[in-house]
Amino acid sequence: MRRTFSLGALALLLSGSAMAPVLADSSRASTRDGELQAPAVSTEVAIRDAGGTTSQDDLLQQQSPDLPVAPVAVPTAKVIRSFQGQASWYGPGFYGNRTASGEVLRPGTFTAAHRSLPFGTKVLVTNMANGKTAMVRINDRGPFHTSRVIDLAHGAAMELGVTSSGTASVKLQVIQ
Repeated sequence: MRRTFSLGALALLLSGSAMAPVLADSSRASTRDGELQAPAVSTEVAIRDAGGTTSQDDLLQQQSPDLPVAPVAVPTAKVIRSFQGQASWYGPGFYGNRTASGEVLRPGTFTAAHRSLPFGTKVLVTNMANGKTAMVRINDRGPFHTSRVIDLAHGAAMELGVTSSGTASVKLQVIQ
C-alpha cells in the first residue's frame, strides 16, 4: 500500500495538476504560533477543449480577458544573396544514387544541386512563371548544363510546377 501511495503521489506531482502546489508546500503549513494554516493554492487552472489541446492564445485570454492577445513573433530569414536563371530537375533515373554530399536521393525530397553553394545551404526558389516557391537544401553538385543555375530534386520540382516543362525561369534567394 505504501509503495502504491508513493508512486501515486509522485505521478500527481509530475503531472502538473492543481494539487502539486499543495503537496509541495505541505511541509510549510504551520505558522510561528504553532497554528496550522492551509497553504496558498493557485486557483488558475487551464481548461482544455474537446480536442485535448490548449493554445497559448486561449491561456492568455483566460488570464487577462480585457487585454488583446499579441501575435507571436516568428524570426524572419535573412537573404544573403539573390540571383536568377534557369532551373531543371532530376528524378526517377537517379533515385537510390548517392549525391555529392553522400546522401541517397529519394523521391519527393526538397533538395537541389548547385555548382558552388556549400552543402546544407538553404535556398528559396521561386518559379517566375507561376509565383510558386519552395525551400530547398543544397546536397549535390550540378547542373552540368551551362545555361542552368540549379537542378531541383523531384519534390521541389513538383512544388514549383517544373516537372511538366522540365525547365523553368527561377529566382534563387540564399537564406542564412
